[in-house]
Amino acid sequence: VDCGVLKFGDFVTKAEERTPFFVNTGFYRTGAQLRKLGEYYAKAINDTFGTDFDVLFGPAYKGIPLTVATSMAISEHFGADIKTAPIEKKKDHGDKGILLGSPIADGDKVVIIEDVTTAGTSIEETLPIIKAQGDVDVLGLVVSVDRCERGKGEKSALTEIQEKYGFRTTAIVTMKEVVEHLYNKSTRESYHRRHIKRQRSTHTMSSMA
Repeated sequence: VDCGVLKFGDFVTKAEERTPFFVNTGFYRTGAQLRKLGEYYAKAINDTFGTDFDVLFGPAYKGIPLTVATSMAISEHFGADIKTAPIEKKKDHGDKGILLGSPIADGDKVVIIEDVTTAGTSIEETLPIIKAQGDVDVLGLVVSVDRCERGKGEKSALTEIQEKYGFRTTAIVTMKEVVEHLYNKSTRESYHRRHIKRQRSTHTMSSMA
């Protein structure tokens, strides 16, 4: 919230759905913030998929810093040297490939990393690109926040992706946990403000006496 990554208001998602909040990891803009974010992603990945995979794959543009920060954190904290293969937007000059970093080879185990997913639209675009690189095994998807909103049907977007593509999904945190944390923080701060105000009032009255 302090970084502007999570905003509350009236927004329209990539899937053209209205939502009362918006998550944009692009607002993590300092080295310290990205290092911490990478550590959170690394823990979520290790908890769900372990480190027995070959490639961390993320779509441009946000996927580029996410894959780099997370692969570094996996190496530092879990001792695994994971290749990164973020998607770059197609260009018509220089190296015309669409992947930065490591190429994807037949037999590679791949974990996809994104900031958020709303209705699975980005996965529909990403999977064909991955499959076009070779005969790979996609283990699953990790996002920063599980929005806990319905996807294209009655179930949540991550559940729909899991059932449609047959791989696991996970998140660093759920929106329910975020809201509960913010509520509890607000409650604690409100309590502390009331407590401090009461203490100041008592102190003032004692001084006057």
